[in-house]
Amino acid sequence: MTTTVPVAPAKASRREWVGLAVIALPCLLYSMDLTVLNLAVPALSAALQPSAAQLLWIVDIYGFMVAGALITMGTLGDRIGRRRLLMIGAAAFGIASVLAAFSTSAEMLIATRALLGLAGATLAPSTLSLIRNMFHDPGERTLAIGIWVSSYSVGAAIGPLIGGVLLEYFWWGSVFLVGVPVMLLLLIVGPVLLPEFRDPQAGPLDLLSAALSLVAVLATIYGLKQMAEQGPSVWAASAIVAGVGLGAAFLRRQHGLADPLIDLKLFRRPAFNASLATYTLGCYTMFGAYIFIAQYLQLVLGLSPLVAGLWTVPWGLAFVVGSMLTPMLVRRFRPADVVAAGLAIAAAGFALLAQAQASHGPEFVIGASVVLSLGLAPVFTLATDLIVGAAPPERAGAAAAISETSAEFGGALGIAIFGSIGAAVYRSFVIDGLPASVPPEALDAARSTLGAASTAAARLPADVGAGLLATSREGFMRGLRLNAWIAVAIMSGTAILAATVLRRATGAHAGSGSETADAERARLP
Repeated sequence: MTTTVPVAPAKASRREWVGLAVIALPCLLYSMDLTVLNLAVPALSAALQPSAAQLLWIVDIYGFMVAGALITMGTLGDRIGRRRLLMIGAAAFGIASVLAAFSTSAEMLIATRALLGLAGATLAPSTLSLIRNMFHDPGERTLAIGIWVSSYSVGAAIGPLIGGVLLEYFWWGSVFLVGVPVMLLLLIVGPVLLPEFRDPQAGPLDLLSAALSLVAVLATIYGLKQMAEQGPSVWAASAIVAGVGLGAAFLRRQHGLADPLIDLKLFRRPAFNASLATYTLGCYTMFGAYIFIAQYLQLVLGLSPLVAGLWTVPWGLAFVVGSMLTPMLVRRFRPADVVAAGLAIAAAGFALLAQAQASHGPEFVIGASVVLSLGLAPVFTLATDLIVGAAPPERAGAAAAISETSAEFGGALGIAIFGSIGAAVYRSFVIDGLPASVPPEALDAARSTLGAASTAAARLPADVGAGLLATSREGFMRGLRLNAWIAVAIMSGTAILAATVLRRATGAHAGSGSETADAERARLP
């Protein structure tokens, strides 16, 4: 009788680790581009004179195009090669950055921002699927994904800081030029350090499926964002309904294709589904909470955007620390237990945030955000590891795209629903609580948003303005606290999901997320 001895996965060489550092740089830039433009809005508005609608599209079109193109780009990388797609995306990102920096009209900036979004959509699925193929050892792969997750956190944290420094000394377009040297570096060293991977059996890209996925995601996220910014409306609801309908048509089409854009068999795998649900809910609560934290720092405490950006650095660093600790934790504990513990810590952070008062300084709220970031970092790292690890290597790009699309949906849904709840609480409190001495025009402004209330208060006599501002700030804080308690409930429920469903799906033994996902993939057809 012959006994087959399992062969240990090959360890990564120095080339793979240096390659990881290279692919982390465009990920950092991707998240920077989501935040850095906010500081440049006043300067570019003065230079280009966009209308209100054009300004919204300038800010939003990048994120819309990223979200809409992720599925197509992930699958395209599986077909033409992940390194090749990354190089194409890097070149397009660099060119679009230069065009955006020297835009001469609002229309030109909207178009170049859209191109930046399409190029940015190549980065996450290409880099994550390359990690899936570069790091075969489960523990090393978990560490690599932790570094990958950290690069996004660092980019989001330093984006406002770098943007603030550039705007202090240069024109508004300088914020777009930061990425050009990095993309040039990637184009030079990428072909040397990064291996090429593609699915040799992949068929041609189904263009109708690509169009359906793009329009479905764009319509849904657009509707959610409209709801978050302007409240429920027929237009927002119509966009969401249209997006969901097109998404259903997209899924039906995948069933009939020999080589679909998304391998629907992935959704038969319990580890994939449980990890995807965990990741989506984590993004839902995180994005929903952070919009309130950003407003709290600027509108309640009165900090400038740059100083508020400095105060958000600790939560970014907490994400890095939590991500780097994850590989050590999964050597001793089951991945599902680490995820459940992280969710419980995040729930504690949200419970702390629910105690925030307008009289507190930034230390209290930032301390709460550090706790929830430390909890969510291993959740995001291991959920991503399990999602990508559950897919066959030749389908890693598509799995990575599904993972990132779920994050975009979760974030947009969190901003829309948490924002709507906060706005409803705010309006209810302000309508009943404003002093009778406030004039009618100031009352109308104060009932819309805290930002409008702050502007109106500045035009009133000191005592009347102070009363209006105090009432408005308290209304905002009540909305923040209610949403924080909702997040506590969601994180607690998701922790139970991880401790039960995810543990059963990934097996009872300890080991890395990649290891358990690979084991499950071997068991299932």
